[in-house]
Order: sequence, then structure tokens, then C-alpha cells
Amino acid sequence: MTRTGWVNSMLVALVILLMAPTARAQDPIHKASRGLLNLLTGWIEVPKQLHLASSDPSPLHGFGRGLFKGAGLALMRGGVGLYELVTFPLPHPDHFASPYTAMELPDYAWQ
Repeated sequence: MTRTGWVNSMLVALVILLMAPTARAQDPIHKASRGLLNLLTGWIEVPKQLHLASSDPSPLHGFGRGLFKGAGLALMRGGVGLYELVTFPLPHPDHFASPYTAMELPDYAWQ
């Protein structure tokens, strides 16, 4: 496959993954796509938390808090994303919708 064909197929796959419904964690395709997207985009937590912490009275304190909180959340999202990607064929228990709910986080970093 040529490079252009590979890039086009990756773009089509990304569009399909982004169109997955966000409320059904029992669906293996949704679980795999959420895991892959969180594995690849968990780093978004760092600038997001830096921005959220910028309202602190002390800029240095806000920068440090945002940096460490963002790095921790990025690692957590990456780890849970890897877990979901590896275990996507296995269903969650019936009462368990998303591992991110227990951590009080949205399913994706940009939400």
C-alpha cells in the first residue's frame, strides 16, 4: 500500500472512531476507540490543566499545580487507555459504565 493510501485509510478509521457513541461503554468498538484515543491524546491534559490553573492568584503556584496535575492525568489516561485497548473484547460488568467515571473524569481529555 502506498503512503497516500495508508494515510487515507488512517483518516477514515479516525473519522469512524470519532463517530462512535459516547454513552455505551459495553460496546467493544466504543471501548477500543475510547482506549486508543485516550492513549494517543492523553497529553492534552497537560495544557488543559495549565490553562485551568492559570486563574490561581500566584502564577508560579498555578503553573506548578497545572503541570503536575496535567502530567499525572496524562499518565492515568494513557494507562487506562492502554488497558481498554488491550481488553476491549472483554465486557465491563453490568453496573460499570466507564473507568473514567470512578476517577471523576470525562471519557475524553477534550471534554
